[in-house]
Amino acid sequence: MEYNSDEALKLDNQLCFPLYAASRKVVGAYTPLLKPLGLTYTQYIVFMVLWEQDNIPVGEIGARLCLDSGTLTPLLKKLEKSGYITRERRKEDERTVYVCLTEEGRRLKDKARDIPKTIGQCLPLKREEAEVLYRLLYKILDN
Repeated sequence: MEYNSDEALKLDNQLCFPLYAASRKVVGAYTPLLKPLGLTYTQYIVFMVLWEQDNIPVGEIGARLCLDSGTLTPLLKKLEKSGYITRERRKEDERTVYVCLTEEGRRLKDKARDIPKTIGQCLPLKREEAEVLYRLLYKILDN
């Protein structure tokens, strides 16, 4: 197919659309699991980063999640107000804000522990297919 033809403008010929629609569907599957925890999907993935490595700069969280500071800063302020995290500037470099989990934020991990398994059971993919998809998606992200 030539990219300057009318065929190139058909929705069924786009890679971006199934990526977009599948992403919305998967994120939507998280909603009923996260609602009892009072979390959005974006807040959940921030917690996943912090549960993996606590006490890290905001910029590192943003880089890991492909989120800009305009999205991340209000989200972190809300999590801080809810008592899940603290944010602090270091005396040695006041430009950098570090994010730390509170005890409440660490306890949330136990409440979220079964979410990945539940989501995995919702996806109509065999393990091998999921692994291939994972590698292909990261190939796109890493480019």
